[in-house]
Amino acid sequence: MAKRDYYEVLGVERGATEEDVKKAYRKLAMQYHPDRNPGDQVAEEKFKEAAEAYEVLRDADKRARYDRFGHEAMRGGGFSAARDFEFDLADALRTFMSEGIFSDFFGATRASRASSGQQRGSDLQIRLKLTLEEIAAGVTKKLKIKHHVRCNTCTGSGSQPGSEAVRCSACGGTGERRQVSRSLFGQFINVTACPQCNGEGRIIRDVCRDCKGEGRREAEKILQVEIPAGVSTGNYLTVRSEGNTGPRGGPPGDVLVVIEEAEHEQFERHGDDILLELPISIAQAALGDRVEVPTIEGQAMLEISPGTQAGKILRMRGKGIAHLNGYGRGDQLVRLHVWIPNKAGAKEKELFQQLARMEGIRPPQNWRSILQKMKEN
Repeated sequence: MAKRDYYEVLGVERGATEEDVKKAYRKLAMQYHPDRNPGDQVAEEKFKEAAEAYEVLRDADKRARYDRFGHEAMRGGGFSAARDFEFDLADALRTFMSEGIFSDFFGATRASRASSGQQRGSDLQIRLKLTLEEIAAGVTKKLKIKHHVRCNTCTGSGSQPGSEAVRCSACGGTGERRQVSRSLFGQFINVTACPQCNGEGRIIRDVCRDCKGEGRREAEKILQVEIPAGVSTGNYLTVRSEGNTGPRGGPPGDVLVVIEEAEHEQFERHGDDILLELPISIAQAALGDRVEVPTIEGQAMLEISPGTQAGKILRMRGKGIAHLNGYGRGDQLVRLHVWIPNKAGAKEKELFQQLARMEGIRPPQNWRSILQKMKEN
């Protein structure tokens, strides 16, 4: 399917400033993020499309090439991460995380959870870096956290034992202050938190000496977290009610474990597929061979057909990443590179000279069509 114009995707003019481009992307990313639209494939495609457009238009060099040549300018290395592959969800989530809008997104989705009267404790955010092997199989991790828990002395009330909080005289215990104003358009009521009791509706007369009236203290805890197979950078897991306890009996927040994927020495991830760059000799490319290659689960055999061209991508079914919350796995893609010796000895030179004189060793006249077929396959 033909790609839409990147400016059209973000809804900005061609002369839009970098700040305009960023604002447009942030708005679309917040709207179409997969966590806000679970199971919605249309929203996921729009999320990826917006990220791809933003990756080009925020970069001055890429944007200049795109303005001149369109989408053709982005092929064959336009995206350093995507290369010859489609811009996938993992790439889109990396863009989302790199822009630092995760906290805005998380806060916006949780605002409605705040309870009235008592202040909810804050959430804790932990970044967890995983290897590709851990992501492929799933893993259990133990995480040490520091958080606020209920004070044992006052059991979270904030008052010294034997003392009780009294109702706020300023708001009558409602925790609210109402201000009525009139205008030509009618009566308006502005409701704000009571400044005297900070919206709690009560005032502590004799504060707890151990927690200084907070009703909570700092403590350490070990959390055991189950990470499912198939996660990617930008995914997060929520551990309910293990965040900071709210002041004076307020409910606890959550712990948010944000996934980060460590760079791998051999493999490059593309969604649930992984890519391996494999050098082979001229003889292996011409005659074919059966070679042992690394996978994320160990070594495996790969068949190379005779007459294989440089750049050919072979697919090893089911050797990739397990699908998140689903069945099956991605594939391992092996891109072949024909290695040319930097220095050839006397015997090698003689053999190459003999080959050069043979008609069958020369490139065919229709080499462009052959390359096109390779790309299609």
